[in-house]
Amino acid sequence: MNVQFFFLKKNLTLKCRAELKAFVSTIFSKEKKKLQHLSYIFCSDDYLLEVNKNFLKHDYYTDIITFDLSESPKAITGDIYISIDRVRDNAKQEGVSINHELHRVIFHGALHLCGYKDKKPTEQKLMRSKEDLYLKSYFK
Repeated sequence: MNVQFFFLKKNLTLKCRAELKAFVSTIFSKEKKKLQHLSYIFCSDDYLLEVNKNFLKHDYYTDIITFDLSESPKAITGDIYISIDRVRDNAKQEGVSINHELHRVIFHGALHLCGYKDKKPTEQKLMRSKEDLYLKSYFK
């Protein structure tokens, strides 16, 4: 399969992994993008902070960092780092389950690789609507 999960932080239960990997692949299909390979790396706040400092020169915590490693625009390859600590905190702040927030962030990273941005308010609105669309489809 072209989607892989790696766990640097062990205290995460991610159920139905094969189904989730297949669903992430369908996001790319529905967005008319070809997925070559995608790695999700689940880690701690401190680990992702170091990634953020070393690669992006940002000194703050974040829930997700997406690296587009594609050698061609015709086939997407990427690494997505997700802080489980941030996901837990964000879920609490948003009043949603950790499972819901985790899947939102997983889909968010895939959407970034499909070309969606989230810096401007209009981009954020479109990104959130796409996340919601795929969350509803996945959890139907």
